[in-house]
Amino acid sequence: MTQPIPEFKNEPVLVLVLGIVTCGLYLIYWNMKVAGVINAVAGNEVVSQPIAIVSGLCSPVNLYFYYLVGKDGLPKVYEKVGEPGKDQSVLLMILGLLLPMVAAMIVQGDINKLYK
Repeated sequence: MTQPIPEFKNEPVLVLVLGIVTCGLYLIYWNMKVAGVINAVAGNEVVSQPIAIVSGLCSPVNLYFYYLVGKDGLPKVYEKVGEPGKDQSVLLMILGLLLPMVAAMIVQGDINKLYK
């Protein structure tokens, strides 16, 4: 039985602005919501909620979060919307280390394709 995909559509620029204004605290909430969407699309647990929460507080866990999303999560999103799959794990890990808000923008833009 497939679970329904939760609605989580934001403008990627809003993710950037809220991430900067809240000094990254918004990204903890964002990680939890994205984990729920990714898990629903994949049909199994790709990113657990504890990893999503701790990734907003700890850089090595944040890298792991973006690795999981880029390697296992987003390819399922691309498959669901009919686009060719691609592995963005390396790009997301590098941006997650240097500019986590930009990595979040990329992921949000890809997730938004589910709701078109």
